[in-house]
Amino acid sequence: MINVGIIGATGYAGEELIDILLKHPEVRISYLAAEIDKPTYIDEIFPRFKNRIKLICDSLNINLAASKCNLLFLALPHTVSMTVVPALLKANKRVIDLSADYRLSNVKIYEKFYKTKHNDIENLKKAVYGLPEIYRAKIKNAFLVANPGCYPTAAILGLAPLVACQTPDNETIIIDAKSGVTGTGRKALQEYSFCEINEDAYAYKINVHQHMPEINQELSRLATRRVKITFVPHLISINRGILETIYVRYNKKLKIKNEKLIGLYNKFYKKEPFIRIKEKEETVRIKDVVNTNFCDIAVKGSEELIIITTAIDNLGKGAAGQAVQNMNIMCGYPEQMGLI
Repeated sequence: MINVGIIGATGYAGEELIDILLKHPEVRISYLAAEIDKPTYIDEIFPRFKNRIKLICDSLNINLAASKCNLLFLALPHTVSMTVVPALLKANKRVIDLSADYRLSNVKIYEKFYKTKHNDIENLKKAVYGLPEIYRAKIKNAFLVANPGCYPTAAILGLAPLVACQTPDNETIIIDAKSGVTGTGRKALQEYSFCEINEDAYAYKINVHQHMPEINQELSRLATRRVKITFVPHLISINRGILETIYVRYNKKLKIKNEKLIGLYNKFYKKEPFIRIKEKEETVRIKDVVNTNFCDIAVKGSEELIIITTAIDNLGKGAAGQAVQNMNIMCGYPEQMGLI
């Protein structure tokens, strides 16, 4: 049994973490913190937790958090986590950060996309990118795990088998991504109010989204050469879920016939508990992955083009679920514990 804390407990990802961890047989939630007006029981903030947990959520106290917990989840806004992580690591606590602060190895790229100076370069060098299907061995011994973004999780998992065997033309990958509204975070902004987003869909941050460099970084590592994607995200009027359609041109020097593509994906992910590869003519659907930690993938090839579709829950495999999966790996628990 381990004692865990959640810093940023009142956001969508923080709430989802509480829900998942309450079902985990080897976890005790011992500390909750958030930017909050006064100390409040979490079941008063979220009545769904009544009779499930009676714990006060208060403003962050690093010393108290460190004294109560073996491992802490940071469900904080981007640029905030790096002000908290150094003290937790100094206290010898293991940390899983759900923000982008430790995902990008190139500081200049981070500062360009997140519009702020990175002030924890020392720990950035120690962080492990928390995509279990690729970095499981490193995650196991890590003290700081950078939980991947939701869009990058769906994109990287969808493309990994191809780029690893150098099948695609790495300069012509196009990702059309659609996300539910919880992906924007719990913000009291007019543009995310019900009447503004209901029965609507629109593209935003076209080819300048902050998740682009994360996808490029990880695909380039897998390919052992430069990968540069075109990325078009869309907001759609559903609560949660991500669907990505990815278009890839074959590398002229190396082609895989359509009938072998599914086999390639099945072989690449054969031991992965949360990857489900669709059979021929099957498709992926958001409703099949919502409230789960699964990533569903379908792949289809033609003469010149490979089309991959992926679906995840942005709060599950795209955030809290993946964070718990990483915790299980770090603590030596069965990877599916608390998640299935």
